[in-house]
Amino acid sequence: MPRLKNNFSGNYPEAGCDEAGRGCLAGPVVAAAVILPKSFSHKYLDDSKKLTGSRRMELKEIIEEKALAWAVGFVDNKEIDQINILKASILAMHKALDKLQAKPEFVIVDGNKFSPWNDLPFSTIVKGDAKFKSIAAASILAKTYRDLFMEKIHMEFPYYSWDKNKGYPTKEHKRAIGENGVSPYHRLSFNMNEQLKIEF
Repeated sequence: MPRLKNNFSGNYPEAGCDEAGRGCLAGPVVAAAVILPKSFSHKYLDDSKKLTGSRRMELKEIIEEKALAWAVGFVDNKEIDQINILKASILAMHKALDKLQAKPEFVIVDGNKFSPWNDLPFSTIVKGDAKFKSIAAASILAKTYRDLFMEKIHMEFPYYSWDKNKGYPTKEHKRAIGENGVSPYHRLSFNMNEQLKIEF
């Protein structure tokens, strides 16, 4: 498997951004921005989707300790309903970038959609979380912070099983919506009636 690359632009410092939770029925969309040292390397660093939950938590601690700067941004379900999930995902990335303790010279973003931030040059990279270390690190922080949030609100509404499905549209989650209705954390713009027509 090819190693993840340290840098895309040739500019330093370079921040990588990614988000978690775009395809969920409930909870926030969460993004992270990470600036790694030029020399950073870890044998398990990869796209968060390829890692186990315990491995992600292990890497979360390492990234937070070793990164030159890192930050996380949240956009809740109510704002997602107001501005749509794509704009909310980009807003979450902007919030994370705003909170960085070091200013990047260039921003690389997982996917193919982004809006300019602070007039800095940027590039979107499809499957960037499997190509560049800083985006992979951002994918891990976004995923772990979102998972921890969903586990916390699971305590309020245990029948949706957010501790397991993290708000994604599993059969169990959709069945619980059918039986209990929606919670204050559900995204109403994700046409719940259409979602519930899908076979259980």
